[in-house]
Amino acid sequence: MITNATEYKKAEDELRDLQERLQRLQKTHPLGAKGFTKAGIRKLIARLHEELALYEGSEDARASTTP
Repeated sequence: MITNATEYKKAEDELRDLQERLQRLQKTHPLGAKGFTKAGIRKLIARLHEELALYEGSEDARASTTP
């Protein structure tokens, strides 16, 4: 669970890395190949999207953007 802006930034970086990895896998392994690996990466991406959304809607996020 993301609890501060630093963890949020790390999660964004991890999300970007996972998306790039998935793109590489999709290019190098056609449909049907490495299916479990791609599915696992998609699950990690979905989990990170959920965590980022929860943090964005939290009081901590609103408090860190208020001047």
